[in-house]
Amino acid sequence: MLRNSRFNPTTGIMDFWTEFKRPNPYRWPILGVSVVPFALILAWAGSEAVYIPPDRPNVTYISTYAPDRSDAEIIASNEENQRRKDVLAEQEAELAERKRELYKALGAASGMDVEAMEAQAEADRAAEAAAAEARRAQLFPGRKDSETNDGGAP
Repeated sequence: MLRNSRFNPTTGIMDFWTEFKRPNPYRWPILGVSVVPFALILAWAGSEAVYIPPDRPNVTYISTYAPDRSDAEIIASNEENQRRKDVLAEQEAELAERKRELYKALGAASGMDVEAMEAQAEADRAAEAAAAEARRAQLFPGRKDSETNDGGAP
């Protein structure tokens, strides 16, 4: 009961009404000035512009492939793309081998043990390949490398 009486607005309203009824020459001007901020806020909130959502865009899909391609054309295109991919992978492997040779030469010229470093790098590459194979085996249980979509690449 104490909580309800503490937050009861009746006593506040009655107190306001008692003070407002007292004869005071500034009663109406104060009331008018007090109402102005609320009137301005309501006028500002009421003048808010409401925009309708824009029309949905008209999307035109651009395809680089002919829509009437035959299965043979699709297969030929896929084989050509695979050949390009294989050539690029071979070039990247050659470039990586050339870089390894240059670093080995630089290491040998600097007096480093390049054979131990090469053995460590080979072990790291083998561990990465084994981790990729384990990941692939987890993702594709019961499949061999040749059956995955990526051709066995990590």
